[in-house]
Amino acid sequence: MIAMILGQEPGLVEYPFLIDGYDRNRNQHDAQKILDRLQDTITRRYTISGPLLLVTSRDLYVNGCDFVFGLARPACGVAVVSTARLGNDYYGRMPDDADLIDRTAKEGAHELGHLLRLAHCENPECVMFQPRTYDELDRKKKMLCPVCREALASRREG
Repeated sequence: MIAMILGQEPGLVEYPFLIDGYDRNRNQHDAQKILDRLQDTITRRYTISGPLLLVTSRDLYVNGCDFVFGLARPACGVAVVSTARLGNDYYGRMPDDADLIDRTAKEGAHELGHLLRLAHCENPECVMFQPRTYDELDRKKKMLCPVCREALASRREG
């Protein structure tokens, strides 16, 4: 699905990875600390140069926010997405794997878009829109709007 959205085929690697940054008071993980370890462990030790997305089931936060669906560090080429709040069951709805996959693809493409130097978009249907609520996330389409598609194409050419 991400390949359809961004026009770039991702590789899939399963790798045992220690998730850092657990905060007992919040029962969440600090996304910044996860990116620190991801940057150090994977990109530096194994010299991986392409954009790298970690998908985890751990609930994430950053300072100043109750939670985040994901976080990217474009300068280093690493990003993380959490599935913890992407499933229907988190919100008391009937579990549905298709919904979980759909939301994970959108958020994965969103964070990879940042790694490809795309900014947040004001179009609520664009995958680069920054949702603040579950409903806003569901309104997003699995596609880039024309403005973001053009921005991505120009970055690839340059």
